[in-house]
This record gives sequence, structure tokens and C-alpha cells, in this order.
Amino acid sequence: MSFFRSLSIRAKEDELMDDFSMGGEELREALKHLRRLNKIFAAPGPTLAGVEKLWKSIGRPTKLSIMDVGAGSGDVNQKLLHWADQKGIELRITLVDLTEEACEEARQLFQNEPRITVQRADVMKLPDALADIVTGSQFVHHFDGQLLIDMVSHMMRVSRYGVVINDIHRHPVSYTAVWITTRMISRNRYIRHDGPLSVAKGFTARDWQALKQQLNHDTMTYEWKPLFRYSVVIPNHRVGAIT
Repeated sequence: MSFFRSLSIRAKEDELMDDFSMGGEELREALKHLRRLNKIFAAPGPTLAGVEKLWKSIGRPTKLSIMDVGAGSGDVNQKLLHWADQKGIELRITLVDLTEEACEEARQLFQNEPRITVQRADVMKLPDALADIVTGSQFVHHFDGQLLIDMVSHMMRVSRYGVVINDIHRHPVSYTAVWITTRMISRNRYIRHDGPLSVAKGFTARDWQALKQQLNHDTMTYEWKPLFRYSVVIPNHRVGAIT
């Protein structure tokens, strides 16, 4: 992955992780290193911010179910579990991913956590209204054009109350930081290739505004969060506007 590239529009090329013919131990190693990157760049924060915002809008229920799609190891959900403990919420989280490597990493990470279940599945094939909230962390940047609209629409369909998206701000600072950090912490080719490319495939406020118009969803909100991420909340229409 070249250090020098234009970030004026979203990158189109696929990440190595999008090739499901690959995988094995190299992918599992990449998922472990990705957890380190998530800690360095404070990845869980925007997911928690969006979930809490949507939770408040539906009356602060004491029971809540969340489905995290494209979850990978699911490590960003550890912060949600701590939040639920603090708020006295009976929380159940289902981690969904297409790859067995990700599911195995998630099962190992949460082997002593009964509130977490892991399911290997395709969100496009899941039944309607399976969870109160559907989340996607660093997931939707894998899609572009109509595929992006379709994927978010399926996430909405699977949720009862709405969707929370946590994804990367496409910006020279974040690109440079990720490019350098991936080379400092890992020799894994997934991490070195896909880390910077994820930023190049990320979003700006203009991209989120365009998605809002394409979804025809007036109550969708998006907020910039540290470190160079967006927290996007898309309530189901029956929930109404969120302030």
C-alpha cells in the first residue's frame, strides 16, 4: 500500500479481507493485531456514543439486544458491556461475521462472557427485526454505490429500533497515522495493506450526507468523533428524530 495517494474520493479497490478464498492463521493473526489498532485509535467510542444516543431515544429500556455485523473479533463491544453494567442494563450482544476465523477469534475473546453469542452468517440473509439495535464498526466502508445502500438497508431491516455505524474519517492525518502505526506494530500483510486502505475507503461528512439522501432518511445523524471516526445513527422511522 503506497504512502502517497489521493483521498479526494473513496478508494474502490478491495481489501485483502474481502477475499474469502484466503484466510487461515494469517487472518487470525491479523484480527489479533487489529484489536491492538482498535485500542490505539479508540475505536469503541463512536459505537458506544451511537448506541447510547439511540437507547435514550427509545426510552432507556432496561433490557437491550444488539447485533454487531461484520464484527471480526467483536472487541469494540467490550466497552458496551461495561456501559451496560454502569447503567444497569440487561444486555445481550450477538456477533455476526462471514468468516470462521473471525468467529473463532470472537469465541475465544468472549469465552467467559455469557452475554455474548457468536454467529457465522450473512446479514443480507438474516430475518427481520432480530435485534433492538444493529451495529457495524469499520464494516460499511467495505461497500460502495448501490451495495452500500443495500447493506445499510439490510441492517435497518434486521433491527427493531435502528442502526449505529462506526466508521473511519477519510483524511490525510488519519491515513498517515494508520500507515505509520501498522508498520510499527505488525508485519502481517493484511494489516499493512488493509489498514491504510480502510482509511482511503472511509468517509467524509459529504459522503454521509449523500448516503442520507440516497436512503431518503431525514432522521439519520452523523457526528465526528476522536480519533478520526464518525458515529452514525439511523433510527427506524417509527422511532422518530433524535437530538
